[in-house]
Amino acid sequence: RVGAPATQQPGAMALAAGRRPADARALARITGTELRAIGVDQDYAPDSDVNVNPANPVIGVRSFGSDPGLVARMVTAQLGGYRSANVTATAKHFPGHGDADTDSHTSVPIIRHTRAQWESIDLPPFRAAIAAGADSIMTGHLVVPALDPSGDPATLSRPIVTGILRDRLHYQGLVITDALDMQGVRDKYGDDRVPVLALKAGVDVLLKPPAGKFATQLDAVVAAVRGGELTEDRIDRSVYRVLELKQRRGLFTDPYVDESRVGRVVGAPEHLATARRATDRTTTLVRNDPQPGGLTLPLKPGPRSVHVTGWGTSTTATLAAEIGRYGATADAHDTGLSPTPAAIASAAAAARAHDLTVVVTNRAWDTSTEKGHNGPGQADLVKALIDTGRPVVVVAVRDAYDINAFPAAPTYLATYSYTPDALRSAAATLFGANPPQGRLPVTIPVAGHPDQTLYPFGHGLRYPRG
Repeated sequence: RVGAPATQQPGAMALAAGRRPADARALARITGTELRAIGVDQDYAPDSDVNVNPANPVIGVRSFGSDPGLVARMVTAQLGGYRSANVTATAKHFPGHGDADTDSHTSVPIIRHTRAQWESIDLPPFRAAIAAGADSIMTGHLVVPALDPSGDPATLSRPIVTGILRDRLHYQGLVITDALDMQGVRDKYGDDRVPVLALKAGVDVLLKPPAGKFATQLDAVVAAVRGGELTEDRIDRSVYRVLELKQRRGLFTDPYVDESRVGRVVGAPEHLATARRATDRTTTLVRNDPQPGGLTLPLKPGPRSVHVTGWGTSTTATLAAEIGRYGATADAHDTGLSPTPAAIASAAAAARAHDLTVVVTNRAWDTSTEKGHNGPGQADLVKALIDTGRPVVVVAVRDAYDINAFPAAPTYLATYSYTPDALRSAAATLFGANPPQGRLPVTIPVAGHPDQTLYPFGHGLRYPRG
């Protein structure tokens, strides 16, 4: 979440598409090095959730994917990278947020995995993280009835935090809550009970009390100790873990940053170059069928008119500029996250006047008309563009799942993010300067039929040699 000039990198799902743990480790080391340079010594990453629910509203591309083994490999690689930069990494969100269908910021997700499913899907990345010496693990505000039938979220669950994480998995590191201002941990109990129950469950660090509630929560913990609900020994064990971790990070002997180094470390040229190379390995070509006029990727550089439309003012403009580097004349028109019929009609009219349209989508699969959802506008936009009979290329800049909302799209790339480097890489892929190397780190289901596969895990097209 540190913006430029800090090095902007591919996210977790993008890195998983590249299938190179070495890239995950190198970029975690770069992130850690730059964080340390500005005085940040703990990062709440890597996300260790296995995103098996394409409609997950809160995890998505934050996860390395839907395969537990791949997620485990990438998580352990990033833990090593952060450690090499002397930064504390945090595996999250135990016991696993990957099959949520609601956002724990606004409500309480219920993970309905059986115990056997949890063992095979959610547990492996955390088990691997513990084996790799994870310094810190963050709990999730989610209910897992198979692990604790009480209905308490994991953050407040002694059977989960102490019974499973501490006793069964033998984890001795720091346990930190997800933010305590999230509704997922506030629904069942009042703000004065939440910190006490979290400490009784076995956590060590209470993160981000609700606005204006710090004193309330601190007083509640003090009262719990004075009243005997919590013991001083219990508090001391958590304090010891915090102090021991600070000692390992060298924060008692060298707590300050050297401000003169910040400009040389943050966004260093070698860091930017590493991020660019890693990004180029993530772009995934999902579909590349012949279009009107026989057009398929890669395109030949040279004069042509290109209309870049879809989501994001900055995103469409940046992509248009990158396409322009290959001899094309490209213009950009943002139609927003939920395009209106008028915006769709305008984009379709522009498409008829151009040789090619490139349309950017962002969570286009989220076609629900309920409040808080994107609605069908993006899918309708893509379909209208295809109906013009002019060549159309879709670039999904967040979730790879978008194509299930418009499966007839003949050409479809997934970038998993919309950083400038991701858009530069996408344009280079369109014109053959960066042959596609990514493979899907998730399964894309048929819309409305989650048990039917549209594109399988591991799918990714390549350009013909020569």
